[in-house]
Amino acid sequence: MSDILYETRENIAQITLNRPEARNAYSDEMVAELVASLDRAEADENVRALIITGAGRSFCAGGDLKAMRDRTGMFGGDPIELRRKYLQGIQTIPRRFDSFEKPTIAAINGAAIGAGLGLALACDIRVSSEGAKFGSTFARVGVIPGDGGAYLLNRVVGFARALEMILTARVIDADEALKIDLVHHVVPQEQVLERAGQIASEIAALPPKAVQTAKTALYRSVDRDLETALQITAALQGLIQRTDEHRQAVDDLLAALGTDN
Repeated sequence: MSDILYETRENIAQITLNRPEARNAYSDEMVAELVASLDRAEADENVRALIITGAGRSFCAGGDLKAMRDRTGMFGGDPIELRRKYLQGIQTIPRRFDSFEKPTIAAINGAAIGAGLGLALACDIRVSSEGAKFGSTFARVGVIPGDGGAYLLNRVVGFARALEMILTARVIDADEALKIDLVHHVVPQEQVLERAGQIASEIAALPPKAVQTAKTALYRSVDRDLETALQITAALQGLIQRTDEHRQAVDDLLAALGTDN
């Protein structure tokens, strides 16, 4: 059985982490299949938004503790080999998300712990179940966030909160996650995928090139000075404003307003 399930419906793709017996902890196969599924969704012109969720009761438990203990798979080898495995393994996930142009939504159906939290943070929008738990718990097992989680957590909740969560390895509930803007929505367990699907449908109904370009503009401008951000958005606007998609959207809006003449 595959560690990743991939399906599409209308203009929305869904990736499901499929190791419920291991709380959807990462395996080498899952990492490779996840990146390949992102490639597949990016290449499919019909896909306008992507949902990521977990099978069973967990979203993603991060690293597999048994493999970590036994120093096998992604945790095997001497220090130099281990470094290479991080660079070419689990760190390919945040890199791929960073270049993924289509909107992504995490449907967090359960615990998002360690690198699982990093996966949720890599997504653009996060919908959480009421019973979900979140934690950057690397210190509990004597390691650091090696999956890109420190960078992502800082970007989402700010340096001070990220520092506190990482240094204490504290696990928080969905209500606290909502208060600190770690998640955007909290809903009952049975409504997580439904709510994520509603958001994905709202996005998919908009002109796709404009949505993807807007996402690029936001991410590439967020840590820049004003002038650099303006230069980036001017260049992107120059491209998007000369597309047939833009022309059609303007014509449709004018017609709807009754001012097309």
